[in-house]
Amino acid sequence: MRRGYRLGLLLGPRLGRRFGWLWGAYGTSALGTWLAFGAFPLIAIQVLHAGPVEVGALSSVGAAVGAVVAVPLGPWVELRRKRPVLIGMDLVRFAALLTIPAAYALGVLTFFQLLLVSIVVAAADITFRAASGAYLKTLLSAEDLLVANARFESTAWTTTIFGPPLGGVAISFLGPVATVVADAVSYLLSALGIRAMGGHEPRPGRREVARMRAGDLLDGWRYILADATLRPLFFNTVLFNGLVMAAQPLLAVVMLGRLGFTPWQYGLAFAAPSIGGLLGSRLARPLVTRFGQHQVLVVSGALRALWPVGLAFLGPGIGGLLLVMGVELGLIFCCGVFNPVYATYRLERTVTDRLARTLSAWAVTAKASTAFLTALWGVLGGLLGPRTAVGLAGVLVLATPLLLPRRAAAHFSEPGAPAAEAHSAVPPQAPA
Repeated sequence: MRRGYRLGLLLGPRLGRRFGWLWGAYGTSALGTWLAFGAFPLIAIQVLHAGPVEVGALSSVGAAVGAVVAVPLGPWVELRRKRPVLIGMDLVRFAALLTIPAAYALGVLTFFQLLLVSIVVAAADITFRAASGAYLKTLLSAEDLLVANARFESTAWTTTIFGPPLGGVAISFLGPVATVVADAVSYLLSALGIRAMGGHEPRPGRREVARMRAGDLLDGWRYILADATLRPLFFNTVLFNGLVMAAQPLLAVVMLGRLGFTPWQYGLAFAAPSIGGLLGSRLARPLVTRFGQHQVLVVSGALRALWPVGLAFLGPGIGGLLLVMGVELGLIFCCGVFNPVYATYRLERTVTDRLARTLSAWAVTAKASTAFLTALWGVLGGLLGPRTAVGLAGVLVLATPLLLPRRAAAHFSEPGAPAAEAHSAVPPQAPA
């Protein structure tokens, strides 16, 4: 009996056919994304003979401009049924990515086109995330949200393990454009999967539409900053993710340049530890069931901050490779626990008629901050040296737990919701 109970905690309940289609669509597009990991820089370097400045602009400028483009899309999503928006954003990404192999085949591919596609895809990514979070909250009951987010998280890390190596093989034999085709097709398959879900989704009420004004472009940020528990979590996640991502290009310079690691060793150092994310995401629900949502959120959020500083002590050879893998394994495991808990916490703390705007504002800030910090750390790497800059990022990450919510949130219910249907910020201590 106890063994079956523990197995049930790990596997979770069945969430229905419609969620199954949504989960499958997410896994398909995530695999396509990781198959094409690094394809844009490779195309820029190998096909267009771009320099370091142009390659850097693909990730930093493309992401930043894409985030700006996505700002008005959050309120726009709030006024519409979310499933058609999800399908539309998948089709936009499919069409945008497909222009690259088409232009390549015709011999007219340019760097400007790569940059424009990166902007369109970044804006569509943000809009899709905002719509998917809002849709998930209407699709499932509150007690099933953590199970769903944990499954998304485990799928993300699984595709991280297998996607880049498979993509590397495809690039070796077929070139980087082939993986862009695979990524485009994955979005088409995702759109078809979401279309196959079926079911009725109510249209947003007329009263909500009538209230929309130009000032609502900033409504998502107002909602986040006005909430005493969302506000610190917002700053924590934006700063943590931005600093971790900003150090990655410099770490590549250190490993592939000064320390002489081969590309396959570099890929192995980050792909193999992703199994920690898979394990962590599977443990998130049992840990919340036993210790409570707030405690798991704070402890896992603090533990993940301890690892990045270890990369400052990276050395050559097998010892250095094992150090990177150990640091990444610990970091990714803690993130695997933290991410689904935080995603669920955020959904529960946000009222439904502000959810798309709030998630959009969150994603826009995260994308723009990461782009800014990546550019800034590139400058610091040039001034201080890449290893010192990596260490500095790790030291600053150590301070991010100070921004985690210090107290468990009070009972939260949506305005006008019956007491029996109110969402609690801390789920009951029982299997969902």
